[in-house]
Amino acid sequence: MNRNVLTHDDVMRTSPADSADVEIVVVVQLNMPGQTDDSVALQRDLTVTAVDDLHRLGARVRIHDVGADSAPDEEAIARADGILVLGGGDVDSRLYGNTGPVPNEYGKDRRADDREIAVIQSAIADDATLLALCRGSQLLNVACGGSLIPDLDPFDLHKGAPGHPLFIDETVTLTPGSIVHDLYGGAELTVRNGHHQAVDRVGEGLRVAARAADGVVEATERIENSWILGVQWHPEEQGADEQDRQILFSAFLEQARARKAAALTA
Repeated sequence: MNRNVLTHDDVMRTSPADSADVEIVVVVQLNMPGQTDDSVALQRDLTVTAVDDLHRLGARVRIHDVGADSAPDEEAIARADGILVLGGGDVDSRLYGNTGPVPNEYGKDRRADDREIAVIQSAIADDATLLALCRGSQLLNVACGGSLIPDLDPFDLHKGAPGHPLFIDETVTLTPGSIVHDLYGGAELTVRNGHHQAVDRVGEGLRVAARAADGVVEATERIENSWILGVQWHPEEQGADEQDRQILFSAFLEQARARKAAALTA
């Protein structure tokens, strides 16, 4: 039995700067059913990269593990200036109406799904600043009533083949006028990807912000909220373009700062 599990201390390797001016809640499924030493190491590395960069860019980070025994502190999350939802295991397919078997299913934890969906729905209602990555972007879609592709076939554009590295570079097309298109200033972006599930039917109140070459949705954003964005790719993966990650994370923190300033003057 695998006993290699992640704790808060494993992913909080750095401290915020004394000048940190915004608080970001990182919502993440640190541990999941069926995890292995390799998957634990991967989840640790992804979370550490995200936390380290947020600290370096001037944020204070609080971790809320939806896979823990105790439920996330909803009031603390609501008080934060921004919410970052990271990746993890597969979303329980019953949440979007699939009752059949899911090939290659991994790490499914309905309790974690329900907790994250509740966080996302509260963020939408509060018009919070929210960035959702990979599993987070899938849960954003499910929280809005959308569905997922349970197992991509073919998958070769989106992840490495069995026996090869999971993450690969993929070129996605950015929708004109979307958040990501405006941030990166071009029609295409090369991203770091490693997923076998993806957005299928787009949820209510969302629009497509990026697509893969095969038409698979790679990013969505809320239409009526100020700044809620989901991207399927992994900017926090170590092989991702660091500059692209800084552009995305900096924009996220800029929006969090603007929301905080508006609340102070309201």
